[in-house]
Amino acid sequence: MSNYRDVQTAVRVEKLRIWFAWICGNVILVILANGTKDVRILSVITQVLLVAGFLALTVALFRMTGALNRKAAAARREVLGDDA
Repeated sequence: MSNYRDVQTAVRVEKLRIWFAWICGNVILVILANGTKDVRILSVITQVLLVAGFLALTVALFRMTGALNRKAAAARREVLGDDA
């Protein structure tokens, strides 16, 4: 495996991409909810989907970030020779 610095750089870039995707996804959901605010039943359905989408995106964000943190920790242990 490449050195620890390369892994850290790759992890940092991937985290920025994940956070950017999370922000973009939530902005799109808010725009959709705002666009349907004048139609009552559609507005309620859109708001429910907005909350569900936000929760799904947030869970995915933290799961992916956690996986990247575990990958970085494994690379660190490999480079430093830690057994723990």
